[in-house]
Amino acid sequence: MYKAFYGLNDNPFSIAPNPHYMFLSDRHREALVHLTYGLGETGGFVLLTGEVGTGKTTVSRCLLQQIPENTDTAFILNPSLTEQELLATLCDELGITYADNPSIKKLTDLLSQYLLNNHKNGRNTVLIIDEAQHLRSEVLEQLRLLTNLETDTKKLLQVILIGQPELQQLLKRQDLRQLAQRITARYHLLPLDGAELALYIQHRLQVAGRHEPLFTAKSIRRLHHYSGGIPRLTNLLCERALMAGYGQSKVPIDHKMIDQAAKEVLGDIEESNNKFWYGVIAAAALVTFAGAFYLFNQSSQDISVASVATISTAKTPDLQNQAQQALAELPTSETTQVSPPAVPANTSALNAEQRVMQQAMMQSQNIDVAFAALFGLWDMQPISELSPCQAALQQGLTCYQQQGNWNSIMRLNYPVVVYLQDSKITPFYGVIVERQYEQILLQLGEQQFWVGKDWFDRHFSGTFEILWQSEQAMPREIGQSSPLAQVQWLENSLAMIEQRPARLINQFDSQLEQHLMSFQRLHGLKSDGIAGSQTLVQINLYLSQTGPRLTAAERR
Repeated sequence: MYKAFYGLNDNPFSIAPNPHYMFLSDRHREALVHLTYGLGETGGFVLLTGEVGTGKTTVSRCLLQQIPENTDTAFILNPSLTEQELLATLCDELGITYADNPSIKKLTDLLSQYLLNNHKNGRNTVLIIDEAQHLRSEVLEQLRLLTNLETDTKKLLQVILIGQPELQQLLKRQDLRQLAQRITARYHLLPLDGAELALYIQHRLQVAGRHEPLFTAKSIRRLHHYSGGIPRLTNLLCERALMAGYGQSKVPIDHKMIDQAAKEVLGDIEESNNKFWYGVIAAAALVTFAGAFYLFNQSSQDISVASVATISTAKTPDLQNQAQQALAELPTSETTQVSPPAVPANTSALNAEQRVMQQAMMQSQNIDVAFAALFGLWDMQPISELSPCQAALQQGLTCYQQQGNWNSIMRLNYPVVVYLQDSKITPFYGVIVERQYEQILLQLGEQQFWVGKDWFDRHFSGTFEILWQSEQAMPREIGQSSPLAQVQWLENSLAMIEQRPARLINQFDSQLEQHLMSFQRLHGLKSDGIAGSQTLVQINLYLSQTGPRLTAAERR
């Protein structure tokens, strides 16, 4: 209904498990590493737990994609079974035929013979049980007995138990202590934090065809507050908010729409909120002096940030008209800079520095001004009556928007336009011009400030835009059926990025696929083993030798 309105070609927040929308946060990747380790040579039981909707199934599907081809997999989604039913279901999953009304012994013998034959033929067998907290203790004991079949080095049946936190309590029972001792790896999946949730939302929007931000920073914080960082609940809230925005013909989605969506999805939340605020007001009456003291200290911290800033002497008060001018001279070439003392002598000097920073932030609310400065770093100019990205295309550059954090930007090593916000969540825009260790030279309009990572993390909304110049025409994607020349180029490129020797290959083999998927996971891309358009752009960003850099040091 609303897809055309938002520029989408799919529903980005459906709760159906669509592999195209798979998003692996750092927590999901860590869980995947634990599961992969648990399925090593020793085998046994592997345990993955987490609250409802945290992405346990996502991790298990990703694990299935990485399991070697010589593996037979059985997946049980409904574990509310008796011992006989579980064994029969396992036989069905593995394609083992059996007579009508088989006994537990008969089913066990058939499975044992199957596992022995698989081992003889160099094949592995993995059983994955979802919603495992519903397993009966006698069924778990039957599984343990089934895993008794082993060689000197490994179990012939490897079992992955996926369930809610109650599964951990179930396995603490005295009668299941033998099974608990066979768990070779366990991981509890936590919800997404605020930064991960912002990346999750932008990832789903990009997969659905929209690359511009659709949710304000404040609305994403509201989403995290209501959903607790649980992806499934986030999808429900986002879906309802998009419907509201479509009904009001309103873009972007603001925090008020999220509040309304939360009431509709979660029910009446007003009463609990009121109780909360009554408590806050009562507490505030008791800590007025402490609050004033905190504010005084907080102001001192903000002032200290400004006091270590390197401030340009340019004092043009009105920056809104600068978007149509070339600002190539702004960054450093024509800007005289003075460094205030590390510990200013008096309070008036501190306040003056703070006012300069605050004024620069207020005067940097036009993104065109930031783009004009970025064009200047490329020795190019904005073009009147064209958007920044259109002007970039006219001059042989590509405009590319990404979601990320400090590490994402520093890894790319390009100057970027960053979307920032002040303490009142008012957006403003700057350009990262240079980096020196844990400090960056940030340009706000015509002024430049050295700021630290802490200051940047407090103000960065998670969105940045980069200009780059592709040095060769890119195919739409590189996969199993691509020409050998393209496949070899992909191998060479990933080897260069990973700083390893390139291999001479004659096909898109599993090793190349693993290197590609590792690169995709590192950059929050869909880890599908196919170098699509977004993956190819990310690779070319590393390989490009043209354009300015934040630091001359070699990138990793």
